[in-house]
Amino acid sequence: MSESNKYLWIYNIFITVLLGFLLYQNYSDSNVLRVKGIVIEDANGKERILIGAPIPQAYNRIRTDTTRVIEEWGRFFPDDYLSYYEKYNHNTNGILILDETGHDRIAIGSLVPDPNIGPRIGPASGIMLNDQRGFERSGYSLINVNGQNRVVLGLDNPGGTEGISLVLLEDGTSGLTIGGGAKSIFLGRADSSYNYDGDSNFNGLRIHQAGQEDTILNSENN
Repeated sequence: MSESNKYLWIYNIFITVLLGFLLYQNYSDSNVLRVKGIVIEDANGKERILIGAPIPQAYNRIRTDTTRVIEEWGRFFPDDYLSYYEKYNHNTNGILILDETGHDRIAIGSLVPDPNIGPRIGPASGIMLNDQRGFERSGYSLINVNGQNRVVLGLDNPGGTEGISLVLLEDGTSGLTIGGGAKSIFLGRADSSYNYDGDSNFNGLRIHQAGQEDTILNSENN
């Protein structure tokens, strides 16, 4: 064996022993691998799955690239969109799945990122699903609003506006809301004016259309 090969052999042995020691240190006490974050890439080298607390940064992610944010969503929003977009929460403690273009598609964690159309009413833990343009389309979450929890299962329209939601609110309201804004239908029980502008408790159906008198079927008044 030549002198140079001898030193290379000794070096390889040293590195192998060192790596073995480091792995042993991680596994010897609890058999748990402790890391700050994990990035899984696809065959083309693009980040596709981010795992961490918080998740690691990703070069391919649109949400954290302001130039791409304007290119992707600027036409849908006012000129000053970026000024308030930068205040949204873009992070999560959990798992984030990206598509090949860099859009957030699935977030599982606490707290989940805000939608790209605006901040949530409060910090939310749960599961969020986005479409191929990065707009939130569905989610199941526990949201803390002013120190109290509400549970929401939502199905959103294209563009991220509310479509159908099943809610259990902190004031005792529970029910199903279809639509929003000028036209909506609420079926359920309300202890407040959340979906019913009356003095008594509401337990029934409310159909609302802007400019018209609401259609109300309330069993509490029978």
